[in-house]
Amino acid sequence: MEDDGEPKQSSWAYLPDICLSHVFHWLDDRDRSRAALVCKKWNCAMHSGSLWRSRTITFYGQPSRARTLEFQSALWYTKKFGKYLKHLEIKLSNPYNTSFIKKFQVIMRGLLSHLGKCSSHLQSLSIKYLELDCLIWKNVVRAQFIKNLAAFLKRMSNQLDYLNLKGARITLEEGCELLNSLSSLTNRSFISEINIEDFFSLHLSVYSSALFHQTMSKFHRLTILTFNYNCISDELLDILREHSSHSLCTLNIKCHIHDPHGQVVSGMSWANLAKRAPKLNVNFFFERVMKHDHLARILLVEIPVTSISLRSCYFSDPDWTMRPTLTNLLPAYWHGLQKLTLELNNDHELLDNELLQLILSCKRLLFLKVWAFLSVNFMERLLQNRAERKCILTTIKVRIYTAQDNSTEEEQLLADIYRKFKYLIDSEINYFVITYPMV
Repeated sequence: MEDDGEPKQSSWAYLPDICLSHVFHWLDDRDRSRAALVCKKWNCAMHSGSLWRSRTITFYGQPSRARTLEFQSALWYTKKFGKYLKHLEIKLSNPYNTSFIKKFQVIMRGLLSHLGKCSSHLQSLSIKYLELDCLIWKNVVRAQFIKNLAAFLKRMSNQLDYLNLKGARITLEEGCELLNSLSSLTNRSFISEINIEDFFSLHLSVYSSALFHQTMSKFHRLTILTFNYNCISDELLDILREHSSHSLCTLNIKCHIHDPHGQVVSGMSWANLAKRAPKLNVNFFFERVMKHDHLARILLVEIPVTSISLRSCYFSDPDWTMRPTLTNLLPAYWHGLQKLTLELNNDHELLDNELLQLILSCKRLLFLKVWAFLSVNFMERLLQNRAERKCILTTIKVRIYTAQDNSTEEEQLLADIYRKFKYLIDSEINYFVITYPMV
């Protein structure tokens, strides 16, 4: 017989620590704090380093009592669990005035100072969209923040493997100061991945700066570099070839209409880099840089391009035509192109035939995303060619623009096309196609 006098133990009491850690991983800070009060076993599990290795701290710009607590909890976490931290992401969401920015700067000073003293495991740091060129960043606050961040990067330079400062919008001198912090101890940096997309302020011709070239020459083990085309020059490509060709795998390059992109870069420099870095893949992201003569200066045949994204952002110019790009430029990458994204407001030209021919010519193309004025019949032709194994697409995402308010007829045709190729789509393709009125 069972002894009713003995208290029954919950099955949770026998759950192994590793299982408890997996469960607690999904709890927020408040629930973790409450769980730690349940018993000694749970309290011990709550202090497992595996629960605190990754952290995203978001500072929201809208004032409220809850938002104020976020500043306090950020410091509390850093002091209590910072020694376990491997991956830290800081988000600054919708800062609204200078007093908020001042408070953010003060909190970050304390956070970075404590982390610099206690964190011996930090491998990756991400602080995106600081937008330091905004007026709410007063000069004194901005200078102090950059000084604190530079000191922290200097201290962490021997262990950081990943740095993301996308959207910092900083001056050339300040940007190079931060990047130089990663190599200030030994005059070399062995960080493997850097994201400096939109790192520098708009309109800067970074490619002509000797200071930037000197800074980049200190990186000796880059595998992934994400940056803007206004940084590219023959000198930079030669630096990458000399110092990082043994490790370099990916260049992600953004070209924006407001960034200078008129520099002349030699195809030979690209060829020399590609020869020394045989694993190199280059991904281009164009924002409103759509004219053929601009693209032709950038998209040289010697570049080992894997992905191209062309976005016009609803911008329409009757003097602009996409056809030469589809027929003359992009086919040069038929042997390597794997991903193609086109977001075009091409209401003045129909591109069905040219786009289909490009897709069929690119033998390794796996991903296609198109937002454009196309005929519904284009989808049937594309799927027919896919069914006949004339292309190997595994992802097809298409938004068919239409100038009509009522697209019922087109939607019915798309439904018929889906039913016709349902066996293929369901088994082999990540497929999403809709019509979208552009009135």
